Amino acid sequence: MGTMENDELRIDKWLWCARLFKTRTLAADACKGGKVKVNEVSMKPSHDVKVGEVISVQLGQLHKVVEVVSIPKSRVSPKDVPNIYADRTPTEEYERIEFMHAYKVEYRDRGAGRPTKKDRRILDKLKNEE
Repeated sequence: MGTMENDELRIDKWLWCARLFKTRTLAADACKGGKVKVNEVSMKPSHDVKVGEVISVQLGQLHKVVEVVSIPKSRVSPKDVPNIYADRTPTEEYERIEFMHAYKVEYRDRGAGRPTKKDRRILDKLKNEE
């Protein structure tokens, strides 16, 4: 790797450092899949993030919008996340997700096919926990 500037970082690495994704590979795959956008434009994993940019990320059913506050040198602890980005996600988005959980709306990814017996048991167990 080359020398790292203090004010720029690859978007896949930034997403991982900011704890939006568990692994950098997942962050890179999300970028390649068009789930990460800056100013409504899909970004490649190599895009350099700059302070002040607004990034929208599709995390499962949640459409999260964050503003870059700082560029970390490495992955931060969960308590330091507010120093890395400001959450600009509309409250309606969180309410929508809350509603889905409250009413146990089932959702399956497109192309996931029919649930297996194991999947069904897990779904039944989740539905019956109230």
